[in-house]
Amino acid sequence: MAVGSRQLTVASTETSARRLLCHLNLARGFRGGERQTELLVRALAGSGWAQRVVARAGEPLAARLRELSNVEVRECSGALAAVRVIGRPDLIHVHEGRSLRSAWLNGMVTGAPYLVTRRVQTGPRRHPFNRMLYRRAAGIVALSKAVRASIQQLDPSLSCVLIPSASSRLKADGTVERALRDSWGGDFVVGHVAALVASAKGQAQIVEIARALSDARPDMRFVLVGGGPDEDRLRDATQDLPHVILTGQVEDVGNYLAAFDVFLLPSRHEGLGSILLDALEFGLPIVATRVGGIPEVVEDGSNGILIEYGDLAGMKAALLRLATNPELRLRIRRANLEKAKLFSPERMAQSYLTIYEQITSGATSDGM
Repeated sequence: MAVGSRQLTVASTETSARRLLCHLNLARGFRGGERQTELLVRALAGSGWAQRVVARAGEPLAARLRELSNVEVRECSGALAAVRVIGRPDLIHVHEGRSLRSAWLNGMVTGAPYLVTRRVQTGPRRHPFNRMLYRRAAGIVALSKAVRASIQQLDPSLSCVLIPSASSRLKADGTVERALRDSWGGDFVVGHVAALVASAKGQAQIVEIARALSDARPDMRFVLVGGGPDEDRLRDATQDLPHVILTGQVEDVGNYLAAFDVFLLPSRHEGLGSILLDALEFGLPIVATRVGGIPEVVEDGSNGILIEYGDLAGMKAALLRLATNPELRLRIRRANLEKAKLFSPERMAQSYLTIYEQITSGATSDGM
């Protein structure tokens, strides 16, 4: 098959007796989708499937998975190079939208079917080529009902299987946790973990709330964990707010979650909000916006408080309610520790294994 002026060749058929699953994720950086890809690859070890991961060269996903002796990692420069590097697997699992064309082109040559996991609420863009790519998929997975709805806006005939993300099983060191709280001061910590993209994640609203509460609750600290394009702007906006701490990018996210009293996520849109699953695992009460897939994780009044996007008064009231009611925080903590069990990596992996088997055996799963 020719692509432009170049002849496309694909590696010969794999010789392993085990079926080969190729995970395809060409994203740059390491955000929620890449963490979920890694969690799934690790959870599938020993499943009976041989695993290959095709990732963008020099990016963290490849580096983090190279330590696994039973997983083959192949790096490539981009989407076209990936077509060849994928090889001839029994199934391609596409983990992000930019990789979809590579899976389709490879399948045109090798006949390998591809499964798509859609993680974001926005898009895909509605044009005929995208519709064709999704229609050709052997299966489509959405993280939430909100993500499924966005896919069906592309084409109402497309069916999706719902498989939520998994918690990350983050670890925490009590000594580090205490040191963090000592360094921040105060008595009540409102925490936030996300890429610093204010238009999507609502960090500017967190700054507004922190400013509004600075006199009434001088003991309250707002800790924003993460880096991103708006980091410098947010640092400038908080120069006069010593009770707002921007940590930048950190590796030991678990220590920070353990040091929080409440988790705040005022997003404009979320496919699911996988960081919320980690907050559940640490028993944190959650204050979040009622957008996208968040209400599928947070039940208002049960394991957190939901507010409308942009409702600063509601956000302020929710934080004050939690700060002044330790009994409520304890009740929510117990509920979240229990709910976190629904989002284990093992449970996610088993759901995917069912789909893999159905696709490669020629069966059709419910709703697919």
